[in-house]
Amino acid sequence: MEVIAVSARDDTARIALLDGDVLREYWLWQESAPDGVGDIYTGRVEAVLPAMAGRFVQLGTQTGFLPDSAGGKSQPIGTYLAVRVTRAAQGDKGPRLAVVKNTPADKPGLLRRGSGPLLELAERYPAADIRVDDYAFIAKLRPALADRMRHDPQAFDPILEDEIASLAEPIAALPLGARMHITPAPAATMLDIDAGAASDTQPLALNLAIIPEICRQIVLRNLSGGILIDFAGMKPAARAKLAEPLKTALARDFLKPEFLGFSHLGFAEIVRRRIRPPLYQLP
Repeated sequence: MEVIAVSARDDTARIALLDGDVLREYWLWQESAPDGVGDIYTGRVEAVLPAMAGRFVQLGTQTGFLPDSAGGKSQPIGTYLAVRVTRAAQGDKGPRLAVVKNTPADKPGLLRRGSGPLLELAERYPAADIRVDDYAFIAKLRPALADRMRHDPQAFDPILEDEIASLAEPIAALPLGARMHITPAPAATMLDIDAGAASDTQPLALNLAIIPEICRQIVLRNLSGGILIDFAGMKPAARAKLAEPLKTALARDFLKPEFLGFSHLGFAEIVRRRIRPPLYQLP
């Protein structure tokens, strides 16, 4: 049975999805500075970009990108339309948008906020208990979550606190004593596997054993976009044996990443949708 644990302080909530004792997802939600996913705006088309198959849309205080495939096609400059943020602004890129039909639109600005990661998680796991360590937070969310929440002063126990603290580190412990070094870059995130204490383990057996934890760490840290995995000590002929186990592990991810195959340099190439900012970008 899944449990959603919430630890709230001031306007920041830490949100953990637990499957028994296993941490499956972790989110930060700052009410005063939300990431914007799900927000509804009135926007004004200010530029058409045929080469990018989309439009720049002025939202009031920021500019977003509306792809032709998300309702932007044939929208001329100067058009007012309602749009929803489908991907948070990340780095120097503004939010990604989609047209919201049948919503009045007259001048650029925010119409309403998105639901935030807690309500989205509660919707994905409708049977999960929600344990919150703060009465004020419970009162604030009661209209949306009704009787699903209960007060638990130990919603985040010391073991959970330790695991969450480890997510701030660029190295993740893997089974059998292996380690994963995480190096983000604008174009992709590199995951370099170091056999470490497992250096005497047969490479195929080692890499098969660590695949589920690699994929769990990708979800916990919300790594997205292009992801390259450099598995430990694999000869080219043996890499193909990792493909199906990797696909199976990735299929458990709610964002359904795509495994593209192995590059000429031997990296496993994965594409995972960018929606919310990765954990390493959050304060």
